[in-house]
Amino acid sequence: MGDKPIWEQIGSSFVQHYYQLFDTDRTQLGAIYIDASCLTWEGQQFQGKAAIVEKLSSLPFTKIAHSITAQDHQPTPDSCILSMVVGQLKADDDQILGFQQTFLLKNYSSAWVCTNEVFRLALHNL
Repeated sequence: MGDKPIWEQIGSSFVQHYYQLFDTDRTQLGAIYIDASCLTWEGQQFQGKAAIVEKLSSLPFTKIAHSITAQDHQPTPDSCILSMVVGQLKADDDQILGFQQTFLLKNYSSAWVCTNEVFRLALHNL
């Protein structure tokens, strides 16, 4: 991993950490947000650590597993990291679904936090 740019190393580590927490105990995700963080989940807006964790914790499934297909990371001019993730998820006994998720990461008090996040299932209404 040492030959990758630092923003790719940080972005990849964040993505791995995020989905490990999401898949095992969503209530622990509060550690990666700040009170100014924003989440758009399937078009619904949530702002603040408490509102985001409440939304993620209340999702209507008991078990979930994410499989990451691809992830891309870019540095931003204001020293943040933009991360985009494409993958598949399986919740409870539901069918496997594709998803896309984007994170904006910022170094805040010597830790990388998620200030902005957008999630969409890859569903197509024909």
